[in-house]
Amino acid sequence: MTVARSPAGASAASPPPPHPRRWAGLAVLSASLLLIVMDMTVLNVALPELSADLRPSAVSLLWMVDVYSLVVSGLLVTAASLGDRWGRRRMLLAGFSIFGLASLAVLAADSAGAVIAVRALLGVGGAMIMPSTLSMIRNLFTDPKERAVALGVWSTMAALGAALGPIFGGALLEAFSWHAAFLANVPVMAVAIVAGRWLLPESRNPRPGRWDAAGTALSIVGMVTLVYAIKHFGADGPAAPDALAAAAIAAVTLTWFVRRCLRRPDPMLDVRLFKGRAFTAGTLTALTTSVALAATMLLMAQWMQLVQGYSALETGVRLLPEAAGAAIMSPLAPPLAARIGARPVLAGGLAVSGTGFLVIFFGPQPLGYATVAVSLLLVGAGLGSLAIASAVIMAGAPPERSGSAAAIEETSYELGAALGVAVLGSVAAVVYRADLTLRALAGQGVTGRAAREARESLGGAIESARHLGAAGPELVARAQHAFTGSLEWASLAGGALLLVTAAVVWLLTPRTVDVTDSAH
Repeated sequence: MTVARSPAGASAASPPPPHPRRWAGLAVLSASLLLIVMDMTVLNVALPELSADLRPSAVSLLWMVDVYSLVVSGLLVTAASLGDRWGRRRMLLAGFSIFGLASLAVLAADSAGAVIAVRALLGVGGAMIMPSTLSMIRNLFTDPKERAVALGVWSTMAALGAALGPIFGGALLEAFSWHAAFLANVPVMAVAIVAGRWLLPESRNPRPGRWDAAGTALSIVGMVTLVYAIKHFGADGPAAPDALAAAAIAAVTLTWFVRRCLRRPDPMLDVRLFKGRAFTAGTLTALTTSVALAATMLLMAQWMQLVQGYSALETGVRLLPEAAGAAIMSPLAPPLAARIGARPVLAGGLAVSGTGFLVIFFGPQPLGYATVAVSLLLVGAGLGSLAIASAVIMAGAPPERSGSAAAIEETSYELGAALGVAVLGSVAAVVYRADLTLRALAGQGVTGRAAREARESLGGAIESARHLGAAGPELVARAQHAFTGSLEWASLAGGALLLVTAAVVWLLTPRTVDVTDSAH
């Protein structure tokens, strides 16, 4: 299914009249998305204080970080399919309620296990909210030109949420305990529930078919094990037994799930949407952008704190150029696509973001914040292409299948983030350790456990240096230099990936794609 103009003289059904409160409804959807994306990054800021208070084990700490994305990725397809049947507004409001109640439950969380449970419940709420926002935009905005603008606003909110999360979290933690990072969600969710009931219309698939219980189980098991495998391949290496077992389960269950969807007339997830080249190009854009962003932005935040010495709040402020670039270009992307076509905007945005990452590697040495700020601005500006990617994805699906399209896009983001941290994070780890060989460390008087911890992470090197006396400052300087190199090489890999993807998307996207054409 390509997103193209109808031939001249072809008749097309007139779209239903626009909803009178569609723009106010968009405000509710955008605000909820902003909060969800912010919540993904706030925990990174709150982790040090949370760890000092609860003293979780290494395994518990890993689950605190991972359980949210595991639950979200596992439930996205199920939640989107349920929303198509049960009602997308109902699913969204139920997600708001669960998200708010889970955030409130943190008041009773006095152990690592309790925090893990809270994060898992937040993942359930997030999985219900995220695809619902996209599918409701598809049904609220029946005019393709307005829909493209609305999706530009949606993309801007996603970019702003990622940038504002550390600032918001840092400001909260300077005044309150780590509980505040969760409790701040409660009043926003309460307002969203009231506003959503009043402003958002109900929509659902008029011909939902029978519920596929087996498909539900396959999608949940497949996605959870896939994301688990990706994360643990990155953390434990390609021979990790747990990751290999999870990957095997994921391969079997997801293959079974896709074949089941292809055989059914009313599939739980309409994978036939990938027959459309434009739809595939939009999904590929979402996936690869998430791959490049997840790892490099995480490394950049660590570089600012552990190499440059900025606080969490100062780091958040210094990441704002990325949000500024996205805030400027995302709303401009739809009218630009209407003027010159969707294909050059989609591929051009990837190329601009890729160039932004390359600035880190090819910029002046030693790496300083001015170079990073230029990089962030270009990366953010290129993210404007995601507004067009969302428009292409949603326009490539009929309204009754908007839940499937939304689930595919959101799953692309989740998988991309996991792949980015695993693959580009592994590239960064290899470069970091190559500059901190055991022989080189021994030459500085660093051996044994201190050397192993220093090679594990920059944080480990800084901690080890506190017990090394005169050798400590030299170890920190060498580790900081190695970490800067790892950021530069990971950025090179991310930039190259986006430039290659830009070429693929250019070739894959039909020249006639027009996301503002009323024929859709």
